[in-house]
Amino acid sequence: MRATHTANTKPVAPEEILDVVLIGGGIMSATLGAMIAKVQPDWSMVMFERLGQIAAESSNAWNNAGTGHSGLCELNYMPDPDDPAKAEQVGGLFHLSRQFWAALVADGDITDPAAFINSVPHMDVVFGERDVAYLRRRFETLRSLPLFSAMQYSEDPEVIAAWAPLLMAGRDRTEPMAATRHERGTDVDFGALTGALVDVMTKAGAQVRVRHEVTGLHRNSDGLWTITGQDRDAKRRFTVRARFVFVGAGGYALRLLQKARLPEVRGYAVFPFGAQFLRTDNPDVVGLHDAKVYSQASLGAPPMSVPHLDKRVVDGRESLLFGPYATFSTRLLKHGRLIDLFTTLRLRNIAVLLAAGVQNLALVRYLIGQLLSTRRRKFAQLQRFYPTADPAEWYLVQAGQRAQLVKPDPHHVGVLTFGTELVTGADGTIAGLLGASPGASTAPAIMIDLLARCFPHQETRWGLLLHRMIPAMAAPLDVNQRHVDDNLT
Repeated sequence: MRATHTANTKPVAPEEILDVVLIGGGIMSATLGAMIAKVQPDWSMVMFERLGQIAAESSNAWNNAGTGHSGLCELNYMPDPDDPAKAEQVGGLFHLSRQFWAALVADGDITDPAAFINSVPHMDVVFGERDVAYLRRRFETLRSLPLFSAMQYSEDPEVIAAWAPLLMAGRDRTEPMAATRHERGTDVDFGALTGALVDVMTKAGAQVRVRHEVTGLHRNSDGLWTITGQDRDAKRRFTVRARFVFVGAGGYALRLLQKARLPEVRGYAVFPFGAQFLRTDNPDVVGLHDAKVYSQASLGAPPMSVPHLDKRVVDGRESLLFGPYATFSTRLLKHGRLIDLFTTLRLRNIAVLLAAGVQNLALVRYLIGQLLSTRRRKFAQLQRFYPTADPAEWYLVQAGQRAQLVKPDPHHVGVLTFGTELVTGADGTIAGLLGASPGASTAPAIMIDLLARCFPHQETRWGLLLHRMIPAMAAPLDVNQRHVDDNLT
Protein backbone atom coordinates (compact mmCIF):
# COMPACT_ATOMS: atom_id res chain seq x y z
CA MET A 1 0.00 0.00 0.00
CA ARG A 2 3.06 2.22 -0.32
CA ALA A 3 2.30 5.46 -2.16
CA THR A 4 4.00 4.91 -5.52
CA HIS A 5 1.32 5.93 -8.00
CA THR A 6 2.74 7.08 -11.32
CA ALA A 7 1.20 9.19 -14.04
CA ASN A 8 -1.91 7.93 -15.79
CA THR A 9 -1.12 8.03 -19.49
CA LYS A 10 -4.65 8.82 -20.60
CA PRO A 11 -4.69 12.56 -21.42
CA VAL A 12 -7.42 14.89 -20.25
CA ALA A 13 -9.09 16.28 -23.37
CA PRO A 14 -8.79 20.11 -23.50
CA GLU A 15 -12.53 20.44 -24.10
CA GLU A 16 -13.45 18.16 -21.20
CA ILE A 17 -14.93 19.84 -18.13
CA LEU A 18 -13.91 17.97 -14.98
CA ASP A 19 -16.19 17.79 -11.99
CA VAL A 20 -13.32 17.93 -9.48
CA VAL A 21 -9.64 18.86 -9.61
CA LEU A 22 -7.46 18.03 -6.60
CA ILE A 23 -4.18 19.94 -6.33
CA GLY A 24 -1.59 18.10 -4.26
CA GLY A 25 -1.14 14.36 -3.74
CA GLY A 26 -1.24 14.23 0.05
CA ILE A 27 -3.61 12.91 2.69
CA MET A 28 -6.05 15.82 2.38
CA SER A 29 -6.66 15.55 -1.36
CA ALA A 30 -6.74 11.75 -1.12
CA THR A 31 -9.32 11.83 1.68
CA LEU A 32 -11.58 14.20 -0.25
CA GLY A 33 -11.12 12.18 -3.43
CA ALA A 34 -12.00 8.89 -1.70
CA MET A 35 -15.02 10.47 -0.02
CA ILE A 36 -16.36 11.83 -3.32
CA ALA A 37 -15.68 8.47 -4.98
CA LYS A 38 -17.97 6.85 -2.38
CA VAL A 39 -20.83 9.34 -2.53
CA GLN A 40 -20.64 10.37 -6.21
CA PRO A 41 -18.65 7.73 -8.15
CA ASP A 42 -19.80 9.00 -11.56
CA TRP A 43 -18.02 12.33 -11.19
CA SER A 44 -14.87 12.97 -13.23
CA MET A 45 -11.87 13.74 -11.05
CA VAL A 46 -8.14 14.39 -11.55
CA MET A 47 -5.39 14.75 -8.95
CA PHE A 48 -2.26 16.78 -9.83
CA GLU A 49 0.98 16.23 -7.88
CA ARG A 50 4.19 18.14 -8.66
CA LEU A 51 6.57 15.39 -7.44
CA GLY A 52 7.17 11.96 -8.96
CA GLN A 53 4.89 10.15 -6.52
CA ILE A 54 2.05 10.91 -4.18
CA ALA A 55 2.49 11.46 -0.41
CA ALA A 56 6.11 12.55 -0.79
CA GLU A 57 5.80 15.65 1.39
CA SER A 58 4.20 15.99 4.85
CA SER A 59 2.09 12.85 4.39
CA ASN A 60 5.19 10.68 3.97
CA ALA A 61 5.69 8.38 6.96
CA TRP A 62 9.14 9.78 7.79
CA ASN A 63 8.08 13.41 7.38
CA ASN A 64 5.78 13.28 10.42
CA ALA A 65 5.67 11.46 13.75
CA GLY A 66 2.78 9.21 12.75
CA THR A 67 0.80 9.86 15.92
CA GLY A 68 -2.88 9.24 15.49
CA HIS A 69 -3.76 12.47 17.30
CA SER A 70 -6.52 11.53 19.72
CA GLY A 71 -5.79 13.75 22.73
CA LEU A 72 -4.55 10.78 24.76
CA CYS A 73 -0.99 12.02 25.15
CA GLU A 74 -0.78 15.52 23.65
CA LEU A 75 -0.44 17.79 26.68
CA ASN A 76 -0.52 20.91 24.50
CA TYR A 77 -4.21 20.21 23.79
CA MET A 78 -4.94 20.61 27.51
CA PRO A 79 -2.74 23.28 29.14
CA ASP A 80 -5.44 23.77 31.78
CA PRO A 81 -5.85 20.39 33.53
CA ASP A 82 -9.45 21.24 34.38
CA ASP A 83 -10.50 22.03 30.79
CA PRO A 84 -10.65 18.93 28.56
CA ALA A 85 -12.55 20.58 25.69
CA LYS A 86 -9.73 20.56 23.10
CA ALA A 87 -8.49 17.08 23.99
CA GLU A 88 -12.06 15.75 23.89
CA GLN A 89 -12.68 17.45 20.54
CA VAL A 90 -9.52 16.03 18.94
CA GLY A 91 -10.27 12.59 20.37
CA GLY A 92 -13.76 12.68 18.87
CA LEU A 93 -12.45 13.75 15.47
CA PHE A 94 -9.91 10.92 15.39
CA HIS A 95 -12.65 8.47 16.41
CA LEU A 96 -14.53 9.72 13.33
CA SER A 97 -11.42 9.19 11.17
CA ARG A 98 -11.08 5.60 12.33
CA GLN A 99 -14.72 4.93 11.50
CA PHE A 100 -14.26 6.26 7.97
CA TRP A 101 -11.18 4.11 7.37
CA ALA A 102 -12.91 1.08 8.92
CA ALA A 103 -15.91 1.56 6.63
CA LEU A 104 -13.59 1.46 3.62
CA VAL A 105 -12.16 -1.80 4.97
CA ALA A 106 -15.65 -3.22 5.52
CA ASP A 107 -16.66 -2.26 1.96
CA GLY A 108 -13.55 -3.98 0.54
CA ASP A 109 -12.02 -0.71 -0.69
CA ILE A 110 -9.01 -1.18 1.62
CA THR A 111 -7.79 -4.75 2.11
CA ASP A 112 -4.83 -4.38 4.48
CA PRO A 113 -5.34 -1.80 7.24
CA ALA A 114 -2.22 -3.04 9.06
CA ALA A 115 -0.22 -1.45 6.25
CA PHE A 116 -1.12 2.00 7.56
CA ILE A 117 -2.40 1.75 11.16
CA ASN A 118 -1.06 -0.18 14.13
CA SER A 119 -1.93 -0.29 17.81
CA VAL A 120 0.70 1.56 19.86
CA PRO A 121 -0.10 2.73 23.41
CA HIS A 122 0.01 6.48 24.01
CA MET A 123 1.78 7.75 27.13
CA ASP A 124 2.73 10.95 28.92
CA VAL A 125 5.71 11.29 31.21
CA VAL A 126 6.53 14.36 33.31
CA PHE A 127 9.22 15.24 35.84
CA GLY A 128 9.23 17.47 38.93
CA GLU A 129 6.55 18.13 41.51
CA ARG A 130 4.77 20.87 39.56
CA ASP A 131 4.32 18.81 36.40
CA VAL A 132 3.42 15.70 38.40
CA ALA A 133 0.61 17.67 40.06
CA TYR A 134 -0.52 18.90 36.62
CA LEU A 135 -0.59 15.39 35.12
CA ARG A 136 -2.44 13.96 38.11
CA ARG A 137 -5.11 16.66 37.79
CA ARG A 138 -5.34 16.13 34.02
CA PHE A 139 -5.85 12.40 34.52
CA GLU A 140 -8.61 12.97 37.09
CA THR A 141 -10.39 15.29 34.65
CA LEU A 142 -10.14 12.97 31.65
CA ARG A 143 -10.94 9.63 33.27
CA SER A 144 -14.67 10.45 33.48
CA LEU A 145 -14.95 10.99 29.71
CA PRO A 146 -15.83 8.02 27.46
CA LEU A 147 -12.87 8.29 25.09
CA PHE A 148 -10.38 8.50 27.98
CA SER A 149 -11.97 6.20 30.57
CA ALA A 150 -9.39 3.43 30.02
CA MET A 151 -6.46 5.75 30.77
CA GLN A 152 -4.09 4.62 33.54
CA TYR A 153 -1.97 6.79 35.84
CA SER A 154 1.05 6.03 38.02
CA GLU A 155 3.82 7.70 39.99
CA ASP A 156 5.36 4.31 40.82
CA PRO A 157 8.76 3.85 39.09
CA GLU A 158 8.19 0.09 38.85
CA VAL A 159 4.88 0.53 37.05
CA ILE A 160 6.34 3.12 34.68
CA ALA A 161 9.28 0.77 34.02
CA ALA A 162 6.84 -1.98 33.07
CA TRP A 163 5.03 0.37 30.69
CA ALA A 164 8.20 1.78 29.06
CA PRO A 165 11.49 0.14 30.18
CA LEU A 166 13.73 2.61 28.35
CA LEU A 167 12.38 5.51 30.42
CA MET A 168 13.59 4.02 33.68
CA ALA A 169 16.85 2.29 32.73
CA GLY A 170 19.68 4.06 34.59
CA ARG A 171 17.37 6.78 35.99
CA ASP A 172 17.64 8.30 39.47
CA ARG A 173 14.34 7.11 40.91
CA THR A 174 14.26 9.70 43.66
CA GLU A 175 13.19 12.36 41.15
CA PRO A 176 9.41 12.96 41.20
CA MET A 177 7.82 11.69 37.98
CA ALA A 178 4.46 10.49 36.76
CA ALA A 179 3.04 8.85 33.66
CA THR A 180 -0.27 8.07 32.00
CA ARG A 181 -0.92 5.27 29.52
CA HIS A 182 -3.77 4.41 27.17
CA GLU A 183 -3.73 1.12 25.29
CA ARG A 184 -5.89 2.29 22.35
CA GLY A 185 -3.33 4.68 20.90
CA THR A 186 -2.19 4.28 17.31
CA ASP A 187 0.76 4.75 15.00
CA VAL A 188 -0.34 5.80 11.51
CA ASP A 189 1.65 5.67 8.28
CA PHE A 190 -0.10 8.55 6.53
CA GLY A 191 1.84 7.89 3.34
CA ALA A 192 0.51 4.34 3.04
CA LEU A 193 -2.95 5.57 4.00
CA THR A 194 -2.77 8.20 1.24
CA GLY A 195 -1.92 5.45 -1.24
CA ALA A 196 -4.88 3.38 -0.09
CA LEU A 197 -7.26 6.33 -0.43
CA VAL A 198 -5.94 7.17 -3.89
CA ASP A 199 -6.64 3.55 -4.87
CA VAL A 200 -10.26 4.10 -3.79
CA MET A 201 -10.38 7.13 -6.11
CA THR A 202 -8.78 5.48 -9.11
CA LYS A 203 -10.99 2.38 -8.86
CA ALA A 204 -13.93 4.77 -9.29
CA GLY A 205 -12.32 6.25 -12.41
CA ALA A 206 -10.29 9.16 -11.06
CA GLN A 207 -6.97 9.99 -12.70
CA VAL A 208 -3.64 10.81 -11.04
CA ARG A 209 -1.08 13.03 -12.72
CA VAL A 210 2.31 13.07 -11.00
CA ARG A 211 5.11 15.43 -12.13
CA HIS A 212 2.35 17.95 -12.97
CA GLU A 213 2.79 21.25 -11.16
CA VAL A 214 -0.20 23.58 -11.03
CA THR A 215 0.91 27.20 -11.33
CA GLY A 216 -2.28 29.10 -12.10
CA LEU A 217 -5.97 29.23 -11.15
CA HIS A 218 -8.43 31.50 -12.94
CA ARG A 219 -12.17 31.86 -12.47
CA ASN A 220 -13.97 32.26 -15.80
CA SER A 221 -17.10 34.28 -16.51
CA ASP A 222 -19.04 31.02 -16.98
CA GLY A 223 -18.26 30.01 -13.38
CA LEU A 224 -15.73 27.33 -14.31
CA TRP A 225 -12.11 27.27 -13.15
CA THR A 226 -9.20 27.12 -15.57
CA ILE A 227 -6.23 25.30 -14.06
CA THR A 228 -2.86 25.74 -15.75
CA GLY A 229 0.50 24.25 -15.03
CA GLN A 230 3.64 22.49 -16.18
CA ASP A 231 4.10 18.85 -17.15
CA ARG A 232 7.58 18.52 -15.65
CA ASP A 233 8.50 15.47 -17.70
CA ALA A 234 7.24 16.58 -21.11
CA LYS A 235 8.33 20.20 -20.42
CA ARG A 236 5.06 21.55 -21.73
CA ARG A 237 2.11 23.48 -20.37
CA PHE A 238 -1.23 21.89 -19.59
CA THR A 239 -4.67 23.41 -19.14
CA VAL A 240 -7.86 21.86 -17.76
CA ARG A 241 -11.24 23.22 -16.72
CA ALA A 242 -13.21 22.18 -13.66
CA ARG A 243 -16.42 22.89 -11.78
CA PHE A 244 -14.74 22.50 -8.38
CA VAL A 245 -11.11 22.84 -7.22
CA PHE A 246 -9.54 21.73 -3.95
CA VAL A 247 -6.09 23.11 -3.09
CA GLY A 248 -4.40 20.59 -0.80
CA ALA A 249 -0.86 21.54 -1.70
CA GLY A 250 0.56 21.94 1.80
CA GLY A 251 2.94 24.89 2.00
CA TYR A 252 2.07 25.89 -1.56
CA ALA A 253 -1.67 26.19 -0.85
CA LEU A 254 -1.62 29.87 0.13
CA ARG A 255 0.24 30.96 -2.99
CA LEU A 256 -2.24 29.12 -5.23
CA LEU A 257 -5.23 30.58 -3.39
CA GLN A 258 -3.65 34.01 -3.78
CA LYS A 259 -3.32 33.37 -7.53
CA ALA A 260 -6.99 32.42 -7.59
CA ARG A 261 -7.66 35.90 -6.12
CA LEU A 262 -9.67 34.40 -3.31
CA PRO A 263 -10.75 37.31 -1.07
CA GLU A 264 -10.97 34.98 1.94
CA VAL A 265 -7.14 34.78 2.14
CA ARG A 266 -6.37 38.51 1.86
CA GLY A 267 -3.80 39.40 4.48
CA TYR A 268 -3.00 35.75 5.22
CA ALA A 269 0.67 34.78 5.43
CA VAL A 270 2.66 31.66 6.31
CA PHE A 271 5.73 31.03 8.42
CA PRO A 272 7.76 27.88 7.70
CA PHE A 273 8.97 25.42 10.33
CA GLY A 274 11.01 22.31 9.68
CA ALA A 275 11.98 19.47 11.99
CA GLN A 276 14.61 16.83 12.56
CA PHE A 277 14.32 13.60 14.55
CA LEU A 278 16.79 11.17 16.04
CA ARG A 279 16.06 7.67 14.77
CA THR A 280 17.22 4.16 15.63
CA ASP A 281 16.44 0.89 13.89
CA ASN A 282 18.40 -1.29 16.35
CA PRO A 283 15.99 -4.16 17.14
CA ASP A 284 17.49 -4.61 20.62
CA VAL A 285 16.47 -1.04 21.48
CA VAL A 286 13.25 -0.88 19.48
CA GLY A 287 11.99 -4.11 21.05
CA LEU A 288 12.05 -2.53 24.52
CA HIS A 289 9.77 0.39 23.71
CA ASP A 290 6.14 -0.18 22.75
CA ALA A 291 4.64 3.30 23.09
CA LYS A 292 4.50 6.88 21.95
CA VAL A 293 5.65 8.89 24.98
CA TYR A 294 5.01 12.65 25.06
CA SER A 295 6.11 15.23 27.62
CA GLN A 296 5.98 19.00 28.17
CA ALA A 297 7.33 21.46 25.59
CA SER A 298 10.22 23.79 26.41
CA LEU A 299 9.43 27.38 27.41
CA GLY A 300 8.66 29.41 24.28
CA ALA A 301 8.51 26.34 22.06
CA PRO A 302 5.60 26.00 19.59
CA PRO A 303 2.99 23.30 20.30
CA MET A 304 4.23 20.95 17.58
CA SER A 305 7.68 20.85 19.23
CA VAL A 306 6.51 18.78 22.24
CA PRO A 307 9.29 16.19 22.79
CA HIS A 308 8.26 12.58 22.28
CA LEU A 309 9.87 9.14 21.98
CA ASP A 310 7.83 7.17 19.47
CA LYS A 311 7.55 3.66 18.21
CA ARG A 312 7.04 3.73 14.42
CA VAL A 313 5.83 0.96 12.13
CA VAL A 314 6.60 1.67 8.47
CA ASP A 315 6.48 -1.01 5.76
CA GLY A 316 6.17 -3.59 8.52
CA ARG A 317 9.47 -2.55 10.12
CA GLU A 318 9.69 -1.06 13.61
CA SER A 319 11.87 1.93 14.51
CA LEU A 320 12.06 4.59 17.22
CA LEU A 321 12.00 8.35 16.69
CA PHE A 322 12.79 11.09 19.17
CA GLY A 323 12.28 14.79 18.63
CA PRO A 324 11.38 17.08 17.09
CA TYR A 325 14.25 19.55 16.75
CA ALA A 326 13.18 22.70 14.94
CA THR A 327 14.85 23.75 11.70
CA PHE A 328 14.25 26.76 9.47
CA SER A 329 14.23 27.26 5.74
CA THR A 330 12.45 29.66 3.40
CA ARG A 331 11.20 26.60 1.52
CA LEU A 332 7.51 25.92 2.11
CA LEU A 333 7.83 22.26 1.17
CA LYS A 334 10.64 19.83 1.91
CA HIS A 335 11.19 19.54 -1.84
CA GLY A 336 10.39 23.19 -2.45
CA ARG A 337 12.45 26.19 -3.51
CA LEU A 338 14.36 28.72 -1.42
CA ILE A 339 12.26 31.55 -2.87
CA ASP A 340 8.97 29.95 -1.71
CA LEU A 341 8.31 32.17 1.30
CA PHE A 342 8.95 35.35 -0.67
CA THR A 343 6.45 34.36 -3.39
CA THR A 344 3.64 34.54 -0.79
CA LEU A 345 4.43 38.10 0.33
CA ARG A 346 1.89 40.77 -0.55
CA LEU A 347 1.37 44.36 0.57
CA ARG A 348 -1.58 43.19 2.67
CA ASN A 349 0.32 40.50 4.61
CA ILE A 350 3.81 41.90 5.28
CA ALA A 351 2.69 43.86 8.36
CA VAL A 352 0.66 40.83 9.51
CA LEU A 353 3.74 38.61 9.33
CA LEU A 354 6.00 41.13 11.08
CA ALA A 355 3.46 41.70 13.87
CA ALA A 356 3.21 37.97 14.53
CA GLY A 357 7.00 37.79 14.79
CA VAL A 358 7.18 40.66 17.30
CA GLN A 359 4.49 39.03 19.44
CA ASN A 360 6.33 35.69 19.46
CA LEU A 361 9.84 36.70 20.51
CA ALA A 362 10.08 33.67 22.83
CA LEU A 363 9.42 31.50 19.79
CA VAL A 364 12.08 33.36 17.79
CA ARG A 365 14.60 32.79 20.60
CA TYR A 366 13.61 29.12 20.72
CA LEU A 367 14.18 28.71 16.97
CA ILE A 368 17.58 30.41 17.14
CA GLY A 369 18.55 28.15 20.03
CA GLN A 370 17.47 25.09 18.07
CA LEU A 371 19.41 26.16 14.99
CA LEU A 372 22.56 26.67 17.07
CA SER A 373 22.11 23.41 19.00
CA THR A 374 24.86 20.84 18.55
CA ARG A 375 24.24 17.13 18.09
CA ARG A 376 25.50 16.59 21.64
CA ARG A 377 22.90 18.99 23.03
CA LYS A 378 20.20 17.34 20.97
CA PHE A 379 21.21 13.93 22.23
CA ALA A 380 21.10 15.19 25.82
CA GLN A 381 17.38 15.87 25.31
CA LEU A 382 16.88 12.25 24.26
CA GLN A 383 18.72 11.11 27.38
CA ARG A 384 16.20 13.02 29.48
CA PHE A 385 13.74 10.39 28.24
CA TYR A 386 16.12 7.46 27.80
CA PRO A 387 19.10 7.91 30.16
CA THR A 388 21.21 5.00 28.83
CA ALA A 389 20.80 5.86 25.12
CA ASP A 390 23.94 5.15 23.07
CA PRO A 391 24.79 7.89 20.52
CA ALA A 392 26.20 5.28 18.15
CA GLU A 393 22.73 3.75 17.71
CA TRP A 394 20.93 6.94 16.69
CA TYR A 395 21.09 9.13 13.59
CA LEU A 396 19.45 12.42 12.59
CA VAL A 397 16.77 12.45 9.90
CA GLN A 398 15.12 15.48 8.32
CA ALA A 399 11.34 15.45 8.56
CA GLY A 400 8.81 17.52 6.65
CA GLN A 401 8.34 21.24 6.29
CA ARG A 402 5.26 22.96 7.75
CA ALA A 403 3.82 26.31 6.72
CA GLN A 404 2.13 27.68 9.84
CA LEU A 405 -0.70 30.09 9.16
CA VAL A 406 -0.42 33.76 10.14
CA LYS A 407 -3.77 35.56 10.10
CA PRO A 408 -4.86 39.19 10.25
CA ASP A 409 -6.20 40.22 13.63
CA PRO A 410 -8.05 43.45 14.48
CA HIS A 411 -6.35 43.77 17.88
CA HIS A 412 -2.85 42.44 17.17
CA VAL A 413 -2.47 43.11 13.41
CA GLY A 414 -1.35 39.51 12.91
CA VAL A 415 -1.44 36.27 14.92
CA LEU A 416 0.46 33.02 14.44
CA THR A 417 -1.80 29.96 14.54
CA PHE A 418 -0.86 26.30 14.99
CA GLY A 419 -3.93 24.47 13.75
CA THR A 420 -5.48 23.97 10.33
CA GLU A 421 -8.03 26.16 8.57
CA LEU A 422 -10.36 25.19 5.77
CA VAL A 423 -10.93 28.14 3.43
CA THR A 424 -13.83 28.05 1.01
CA GLY A 425 -14.86 30.52 -1.66
CA ALA A 426 -18.16 32.32 -1.28
CA ASP A 427 -19.80 30.35 -4.10
CA GLY A 428 -18.41 26.97 -3.01
CA THR A 429 -16.49 26.24 -6.22
CA ILE A 430 -13.03 26.34 -4.62
CA ALA A 431 -11.58 25.37 -1.24
CA GLY A 432 -8.14 25.01 0.26
CA LEU A 433 -6.51 23.86 3.47
CA LEU A 434 -3.96 26.01 5.30
CA GLY A 435 -1.87 25.27 8.39
CA ALA A 436 -0.61 22.04 9.94
CA SER A 437 -1.16 19.73 12.93
CA PRO A 438 -3.37 17.85 13.71
CA GLY A 439 -4.58 17.97 10.13
CA ALA A 440 -3.83 14.45 8.88
CA SER A 441 -5.50 12.76 11.84
CA THR A 442 -8.66 14.79 11.35
CA ALA A 443 -8.79 14.79 7.54
CA PRO A 444 -12.19 13.01 7.26
CA ALA A 445 -13.86 15.55 9.56
CA ILE A 446 -12.32 18.42 7.59
CA MET A 447 -13.59 16.98 4.32
CA ILE A 448 -17.08 16.37 5.69
CA ASP A 449 -17.11 20.05 6.59
CA LEU A 450 -15.92 20.91 3.08
CA LEU A 451 -18.67 18.85 1.42
CA ALA A 452 -21.31 20.54 3.58
CA ARG A 453 -20.02 24.04 2.75
CA CYS A 454 -19.35 23.58 -0.95
CA PHE A 455 -22.10 21.15 -1.97
CA PRO A 456 -25.14 22.04 0.18
CA HIS A 457 -27.52 20.87 -2.56
CA GLN A 458 -26.10 17.33 -2.19
CA GLU A 459 -26.22 17.31 1.61
CA THR A 460 -29.34 15.15 2.02
CA ARG A 461 -28.29 12.33 -0.29
CA TRP A 462 -24.58 12.40 0.52
CA GLY A 463 -25.35 12.76 4.21
CA LEU A 464 -27.23 9.46 4.27
CA LEU A 465 -24.29 7.67 2.67
CA LEU A 466 -21.71 9.28 4.95
CA HIS A 467 -23.72 8.63 8.12
CA ARG A 468 -23.85 4.94 7.19
CA MET A 469 -20.07 4.90 6.92
CA ILE A 470 -19.37 7.20 9.88
CA PRO A 471 -21.85 6.92 12.76
CA ALA A 472 -19.67 9.33 14.77
CA MET A 473 -20.94 12.17 12.54
CA ALA A 474 -24.12 12.03 14.62
CA ALA A 475 -22.61 11.02 17.99
CA PRO A 476 -18.83 11.55 17.91
CA LEU A 477 -18.32 10.57 21.55
CA ASP A 478 -20.66 7.57 21.66
CA VAL A 479 -18.11 4.80 22.15
CA ASN A 480 -20.91 2.38 23.08
CA GLN A 481 -21.23 1.55 19.37
CA ARG A 482 -18.84 -1.32 20.15
CA HIS A 483 -16.07 0.40 18.27
CA VAL A 484 -16.95 -0.04 14.61
CA ASP A 485 -13.27 0.73 14.02
CA ASP A 486 -12.01 -2.38 15.83
CA ASN A 487 -11.21 -4.09 12.51
CA LEU A 488 -8.42 -1.56 11.95
CA THR A 489 -6.01 -2.58 14.76
